[in-house]
Amino acid sequence: MSTGKLIGEANQKAVSKIISARPRLVDIKPAIEAIPGMKKDLVLHAGPPITWDRMCGSFRGAIVGALMYENLAKNMEEAERLIKNQEILLQPCHDHHAVGSMAGITTASMPVFVIQNEEYGNYAYSNIREERVKALRYGFYGEETTKNLKWVERTLAPALKAAIKESGGIDMRSLIAKALHMGDDGHNENTASTVLFATYIMPSLLRTGYDKDVIYEVASWLAYDERFSSTAVFAACKASLDPAHNIENCTLVTTMCRNGTDFGIRVSCLGDEWFTAPSPMVDALYFPGFTKDDASLDMGDSCVTETAGIGAFVMAAAPSMIQFVGGTVSDAINYTKEMHEITEGRNVNYTIPYLDFVGAPVGIDLVKVVKTGTTPVINTSIAHKEAGIGQIGAGMTKVPLECFQKALEATVRKMNL
Repeated sequence: MSTGKLIGEANQKAVSKIISARPRLVDIKPAIEAIPGMKKDLVLHAGPPITWDRMCGSFRGAIVGALMYENLAKNMEEAERLIKNQEILLQPCHDHHAVGSMAGITTASMPVFVIQNEEYGNYAYSNIREERVKALRYGFYGEETTKNLKWVERTLAPALKAAIKESGGIDMRSLIAKALHMGDDGHNENTASTVLFATYIMPSLLRTGYDKDVIYEVASWLAYDERFSSTAVFAACKASLDPAHNIENCTLVTTMCRNGTDFGIRVSCLGDEWFTAPSPMVDALYFPGFTKDDASLDMGDSCVTETAGIGAFVMAAAPSMIQFVGGTVSDAINYTKEMHEITEGRNVNYTIPYLDFVGAPVGIDLVKVVKTGTTPVINTSIAHKEAGIGQIGAGMTKVPLECFQKALEATVRKMNL
């Protein structure tokens, strides 16, 4: 059989696995009880591997905040000493079947969404959104950030866990599919999915026996944070992609992520090897008082959505995103059409009403990306480059072509082409 046919069959097998995935939210657990390999001295972060000395300020701030939350460090200096002495280890979320928003920092005590892919039996995990303003993921740390994280751990997570158990779980594929028809993209526009999440969970929450004041707090939080469901969606995408990883001869991209310094991808046939390039600057709309000079480079695991074929890949279904990231409605439609050119299939589960319900473009093919020079598009939030300032805007960016060129060279060597 020719190499081209071997690759084609392998890619179709991988796409089939992604499309047939059935991610379901089944639990909330502390990270140390849920995530494989999690330890008390381990900090998981977004993006490919990175050392402390190469991190941007907001990334460092998030790690400090997490160590303060865990009572492992009291300030930046103590955190830096622990890390440099290797008393605290740093590893990518993706190496543990997890994903994290923005800095993506996850530590042992943090509650995480547990997503089971019912079709293939694998699990994926993501931490739960806390404060949307002074948030750890944007590099905040200190008393208020710790207080918010503790509230999530001690009040929000236990109540939602009980409700999830009472409900039998939430079908995330169905939730995402409905949300796309209601104007979501699954990455930065999550209003519909959060409303659906609240609708599904509220009857069960009322049956948990929790005090009415706790139920009021939880309900108020879901009403306050319209993007609350986003990290559950991210984990659902991760659970959908993992079965397509490590398939011989498959040239589909199964991981894309960034850490504010590097952008990294992984390819199915190349296992857990990372291919990196400098993380790009985001073409952005900035909040008043901020400019690109204040911005960190692109960061976060949230582009797992684009990797799985939603997010910016389905912006034709979510034209309101333009008000958040800039551009025109025509741009949103063209992003989706362009992504069809570098993908292997169409996801019949996630359809786009404006384009006559065509399936979302899914299965980023390394070869098509390099051949066309068209790289995946991403919509994203932007953190300040320094710790303690937070989100300063949002916009659009693309994955550096260099990542794909390096991966293609490795594929050629592995296949002896």
